[in-house]
This record gives sequence, structure tokens and C-alpha cells, in this order.
Amino acid sequence: MASNLKSRQRGISFIGLLFVGAVLAVTGVVAAQVAPTFVEFQAVGRAANKAAEGTTVPEVRTLFDKAATIDNITSIKGADLEVTKENDRTVVIFAYQREIHLVGPAYLTLKYSGRSK
Repeated sequence: MASNLKSRQRGISFIGLLFVGAVLAVTGVVAAQVAPTFVEFQAVGRAANKAAEGTTVPEVRTLFDKAATIDNITSIKGADLEVTKENDRTVVIFAYQREIHLVGPAYLTLKYSGRSK
């Protein structure tokens, strides 16, 4: 009877536990580095929406730069924006990329793009 109970025991080994812990730790570190870039992307979208209130291209870029200064946006400048008109409405289009150093020569490249509403 005792040997029958031992064969039914299930669970994770110590090595398996270490492997799962290492994978979770690496995932957490990468997520902690990606989160600020996503927050900045949302701030860029809000700044583009504010900048779309301008009527001329220089005014749109100036409005974006002012909003970028307030929100501490460093990945993109007003000069990098594409400003167009659609149905008498100013549309601001942006695209940029961020690189996150992982280890050694390995980098994670995130490409962000969007447009004003």
C-alpha cells in the first residue's frame, strides 16, 4: 500500500521549479523595461491629438513640442511628424522605434506608429 501511494505522487521537481522561476524573472525584467515605452507611446498619442488642433504645419509641430516637453517625451520631436489634411481636418501621423538592450549584443526593437483622432 505504501509503494502504491508513492507512485501516485505528482508535482514539480526542484530543477523544474528553478526553471519556471528563471523564466518568470526574465519575463518580469523585460516587461519592466517595455512598460515605460508603452506609457510614452500613449503620451505621444495624446500630444498628437493636441497638436492636431493647429492649422499650419509649423503650428502643429510647435504644439506637439510643447506637449512633449510637458509629458517628457524624448523618442520623437515635432519635426518627425507627418502633417496632412483630411476633410478639412488636420491629421498628425507619427512613427518611431525604441531599442531596449537585453544582454550582450541582443536588443529588443519596438516599433510604434499612430495618428491623431
